[in-house]
Amino acid sequence: MPRTAFTHVDTWVFDLDHTLYPPSARLFDHIEVRMTAWVMDVLKVDKAEADRLRVHYWRTHGTTLAGLMREHDVDPEPYLVDVHDIPMDSLIPDPLLAARIRALPGRRIVYTNGSAPYAERVLDARGLSGLFDAIYGVEHAGFLPKPERAAFDRVFATDGVIPARAAMFEDDPRNLAAPFAMGMRTVHVAPDPLAADHAEAGHVEYHTDDLSHFLSRLTG
Repeated sequence: MPRTAFTHVDTWVFDLDHTLYPPSARLFDHIEVRMTAWVMDVLKVDKAEADRLRVHYWRTHGTTLAGLMREHDVDPEPYLVDVHDIPMDSLIPDPLLAARIRALPGRRIVYTNGSAPYAERVLDARGLSGLFDAIYGVEHAGFLPKPERAAFDRVFATDGVIPARAAMFEDDPRNLAAPFAMGMRTVHVAPDPLAADHAEAGHVEYHTDDLSHFLSRLTG
């Protein structure tokens, strides 16, 4: 991975879940339980149907919330508060990652499909508070989810991101298609390489299973 490929970058955009903490922390296990319970309560369905609907919403609309809003006109704010009310005790501080993020030149932001208050709790538990110039949640995108291009457009316009001078780090390869089309450097952060369908799409330029190490190669 040539360091020169990132020398023009002055804005570093990080997804949150499974990007700034490892999947082994299993925060989403807690979130998924709460999402399922929310779907069961609001739509009056059993657990099996609620789980089926969550998968349908994620595949069709990008997130469970987007599906609930579009198909059932659900109020997003109570949902976001409820599903993110989870313990953070599985997260541990990562001072090395913190140092390597701090060493990046320019502006550093977090952009998540979760809520900004949830992101702040995660960053605090990981020892990453105070490293980012801004934190954006789905509420800042008008509740439009990644991977929709309009969601990126809203958040980047708010922040003043110039895509041609920015890089995006993300665990879900679907969410790198729009940034790539906008001219950003794209980095897939995940334990496993891309599946063939995403690899052939060409919108993922780099893959890493170790974000901290990848960043160290950019900053020396």
